[in-house]
Amino acid sequence: MPEAASAQATRAAIGDSEFDRDTALALRAPGVYDIDLSAGWTIINAVNGGYLLAVLGRALADALPHADPFTISAHYLTASQPGPAVVRTDVVRTGRTLSTGQASLFQYDEQGREVERIRVLASYGDLDALPDDVRTTAVPPEFPPMDQCFGPQDGPAPVSGSSAIADRLMIKIDPATLGWAVGAPSGKGEMRAWFGLADGRDADPLSLLLAVDALPPTAFELGLKGWVPTVELTVHVRSRPAPGPLRVSITTRNLAGGFLEEDAEVWDSNDRLVAQSRQLARVRLG
Repeated sequence: MPEAASAQATRAAIGDSEFDRDTALALRAPGVYDIDLSAGWTIINAVNGGYLLAVLGRALADALPHADPFTISAHYLTASQPGPAVVRTDVVRTGRTLSTGQASLFQYDEQGREVERIRVLASYGDLDALPDDVRTTAVPPEFPPMDQCFGPQDGPAPVSGSSAIADRLMIKIDPATLGWAVGAPSGKGEMRAWFGLADGRDADPLSLLLAVDALPPTAFELGLKGWVPTVELTVHVRSRPAPGPLRVSITTRNLAGGFLEEDAEVWDSNDRLVAQSRQLARVRLG
């Protein structure tokens, strides 16, 4: 994965980056879009859930009269694979400040049957029209400067569980949440990192849908290994992010019955909380 400094030197613009190209859809008919899911956003062999959410988020931004996701909830039904897919959207309601829609992504199985991979329900609005007042008890996460944090490129070998998506991201993990990488997980269920896209593209509301699901799972710091598939993910976008790297903090407080929750906060370079999320994920025990 390119170093952050290299990414900055070759900064891509919003609308003209690998992320934008790989989430672009072709309108086939009203509310129906075709896309070729890129293998560049896979973890092991499955397509990353945050990338998929951004794909459906982009489709809804086109289908609805408002462009910015305010809240989007996704249920992951079957594992998506790189290759052709179709997205179908449905406008549920349109209003002056909020519009609501739903969307599903489908692929075909080996028998040629259509299989639904993910279904979302979302409300969209205009982030720039929101009032400026902020009243919060939330505080930005505290962790070391970027040059004192570590990413996949800093190890002697690829980090366990990493894959193609790592080459498209700038992730620098807080050493306090990196014990799993050296065989000494903290047991705290925390993950914190600086986050950006490797080509230097600044964050926007759609890329925030990726940011909440792009870090290594908190299960690693609980001493667990292997794939942690998302069952359900809800994201709240609170503000348009300022230019610069993001800080992402994810915590898990309860693992029970083979499932855990991950609560994420995303902060921008102006110390503003720009996105929050909660997901339920399955863990493989034993």
